[in-house]
Amino acid sequence: MPTVHIICGSTGAGKTTYATALAQRTKGVRFSIDEWMSQLFIADQPDPPDLDWTTERITRCERQIWTLADQLIVRGVDVVFDLGFYRSDHRDRVRARAAQTQAQSKLHYLDVSRDTRWARVVQRNVERPITYSFEVTQDLFDARETWFEAPTDDELYGAMIICED
Repeated sequence: MPTVHIICGSTGAGKTTYATALAQRTKGVRFSIDEWMSQLFIADQPDPPDLDWTTERITRCERQIWTLADQLIVRGVDVVFDLGFYRSDHRDRVRARAAQTQAQSKLHYLDVSRDTRWARVVQRNVERPITYSFEVTQDLFDARETWFEAPTDDELYGAMIICED
């Protein structure tokens, strides 16, 4: 049975690195929202960034990602969703959507301390490794910290939990 892997963690937790390795292990296909957004929309982003503008484009990307994911699931291929999943309602929607397919869903929660995550973000901004899509400023990092909702105990039942620091 194919699996919809839901990768969850706050900024700098290592979601994309983890998702890349998971897709390799499962022979699945990874979808990372930062890559989609940077390729399709970042060049057109208003200055200063606007949350409504960004949210609308993320929603469009996710609709297209599901179009591709549905085709993969029918073929028995795992999909690895590196879509941020900062909010519990977003995770709930994806689990409900996955339940409409022949796939099971599995949450992977990367629980990493704020200090470790910020250090990773600073390093990523400087080094620009393969997982780099755009610069994350201190203001953006702080804003995302207020958006993130850690998974509840109910969500974590049966989940893969990776803890660091």
